[in-house]
Amino acid sequence: MHYEKPVFRVNGDSALLVEYGEGIDISINERVRAMTAVLGEKNLLGVKAVVPAYCSLAIIYDPCLVALDALMEDIERLEAARLSSPPSPPSIVEIPVCYGCDLGPDIKFVAEHTGLSEEQVVALHSSADYPIFMIGFTPGFCYLGGMDPRLKTPRRKTPRTAVPEGSVGIAESQTGMYPIESPGGWQIIGRTPLRLFAPERENPFLYRPGDIIRFRPVGKDEFLEIARKDKTDEGL
Repeated sequence: MHYEKPVFRVNGDSALLVEYGEGIDISINERVRAMTAVLGEKNLLGVKAVVPAYCSLAIIYDPCLVALDALMEDIERLEAARLSSPPSPPSIVEIPVCYGCDLGPDIKFVAEHTGLSEEQVVALHSSADYPIFMIGFTPGFCYLGGMDPRLKTPRRKTPRTAVPEGSVGIAESQTGMYPIESPGGWQIIGRTPLRLFAPERENPFLYRPGDIIRFRPVGKDEFLEIARKDKTDEGL
């Protein structure tokens, strides 16, 4: 559901939640990302951080520098100005993925659950464009929309204590990538050799909210070669 005007909700004494609607919807998320970009450009007095999510953004501010009423007035003014500017086009980010084998241990379960063959799972998963709705959970973990509903699969009943860096998984109606090793309960169907999060790079992440992810199937040999190049920065 879309809100005609953003709804403000106070989150404690130093945070303001700005909501644009309810549910996972690309058009709502576009409004969230557009306002996030505007706030990043304007550097409003007292605003310390902006955290975008699916259908809202949290504004962390210093109440000693800006009053809540003044901040809400600024947001309303920027919202009116934003509506007169077209959004910037998204970037396309290609992610090579080696599906199945020891790198995608849950692809058999996904295939059995969905009634598809493993080849069909790979074909469907790698044929869609996935918009990045938000980043969270761990540095660079992107929540993607656009997955074919035929791939919908529940999370693992028992989460793993350590999911390898670069793992690509499915959980319910979403797919995503693990940029660092971490616990997780998603069904792992493959792995990318790219370093999705590298703090030593000028830009630690390969993507940002609003970008489009495209998965490209690769074999094990190509996976290992890309990993070798990426770790020595030859492929960056």
